[in-house]
Amino acid sequence: MCHLDEIIFSKETIVRMAQHNDFGAHGEDIAIDYLRRKGYTILDRNWRSGHKEIDIVARHDDTVVFVEVKARANTFYGNPEDAVTRRKMHLLVLAADAYLRYNAIDMEVRFDVITITGTVDKPFIRHYERAFRPGIGI
Repeated sequence: MCHLDEIIFSKETIVRMAQHNDFGAHGEDIAIDYLRRKGYTILDRNWRSGHKEIDIVARHDDTVVFVEVKARANTFYGNPEDAVTRRKMHLLVLAADAYLRYNAIDMEVRFDVITITGTVDKPFIRHYERAFRPGIGI
């Protein structure tokens, strides 16, 4: 059995892990800036319902948009949108339902995915509007 104190990471691994987490947080910042420039109003960020999380909740015209953000420095391990699995979509739909109920919102709903690759200074952004619908995949 492996205990937590038995796991040892190299300094380089820890730096890479920190950079990965930083890029993910910066990715959400980049996505929010992008959405605002496109006329979206940001309602919430990192909203949680139990273990489920919504990266960004926005409003665009008369629609509430739930946005999943996937940021990667490169596509060596695959495209960021590939990380939006059926399970992730299902959890996002459940969290969105909880958000709508909690905030007593009765509006059109849309699920988008924003992917970001590259660097914080030179991001490449893809916005998949209507990326999926409840019960229908990406």
